[in-house]
Amino acid sequence: MKGETGMEKKTKILIATGIFPPQIGGPAQYAKNLSDTLIKRDFLVSIKTYGIERRLPTGIRHFFFFCKIIPAVLTTDAVIILDTFSVGFPTTLACKIFGKKSIIRTGGDFLWEGYVERTGKKVLLRDFYSTETRLFNLKERIIFGLTQFVLRNASKIVFSTNWQRNIFFSPYRLDLKRTTVIENYYGQKESSQNPQFARFIGSTRVLVWKNLDTMEEVFGIVTRDNPSVSLFMENLPYEEFMDKMKSAYAVILVSLGDISPNMILDAIRLNIPFICTKEVGIFDRIKDAGAFVDPLNKKEIESAVRMLLTTSGYENSKKRVSGFSFVHTWEDIAFEFLAVINNLK
Repeated sequence: MKGETGMEKKTKILIATGIFPPQIGGPAQYAKNLSDTLIKRDFLVSIKTYGIERRLPTGIRHFFFFCKIIPAVLTTDAVIILDTFSVGFPTTLACKIFGKKSIIRTGGDFLWEGYVERTGKKVLLRDFYSTETRLFNLKERIIFGLTQFVLRNASKIVFSTNWQRNIFFSPYRLDLKRTTVIENYYGQKESSQNPQFARFIGSTRVLVWKNLDTMEEVFGIVTRDNPSVSLFMENLPYEEFMDKMKSAYAVILVSLGDISPNMILDAIRLNIPFICTKEVGIFDRIKDAGAFVDPLNKKEIESAVRMLLTTSGYENSKKRVSGFSFVHTWEDIAFEFLAVINNLK
């Protein structure tokens, strides 16, 4: 962009995210790595995230963030928003009012996650909108409506997988031309340590859709005749977690629907065998790299765990994950976001 003097003017990009380091979670790491990469490319990047809003109830939280985001929106050229509701609604509304370019990166599905947590029903993400919408309570109907507003009023919607785009397309009545896919980060291979124990890493948030009760039940059965097997479930800051993962025997994730799980991508980068839910958005990309299970089938999960405990099964799994070679760097991701921004009218 050129200013009034004809000199090159630096593009200003605002990133809105519900969490940011030191908070733990995929969106926090995504926001940090994307912003760091854009700054290296000489863009002016600012971050707006929840502070006091985290302690406020829904609605009031959104109003406070809306007021906070307005000055930043007014002085930016484009806004990248890393969820569809928490910061998504107030930021999209501000961009709409003040005529700013807004790009929504969908991440997970806030509505589905909240519904499963409230009801305790183990509803697969891919089935959610076809089976559960008539059972929404008032809050969920409001969230659905506001999410639809966000997705229909953002300048562009970025999905990390075509799988999630297909799930959202019909219920949210999306215009396919206003959507695109930017895959998640797939890093260069790194070294890991030879595991000394059969310790599986299953760390994740304690939520119904993460299906932890099923995973713990399966390991309770396996450890009866394999007492050396253990399951690590603790949530740690990212750097500490990666240190723990480097010495892991295997990684396991059996959630009811995961778009692009960082834990699995980290395992692939470290050449650590993994068991992953079949209900995953990146299945087509990583299907040859690991073992995949029906999250509602305990016997299938148990069989996959026991397979990894055999010498031949583990060696074969190690070979499969080591053979995965696709790389998609933060530089690639930043370039693709910039292409989206440059193509917005």
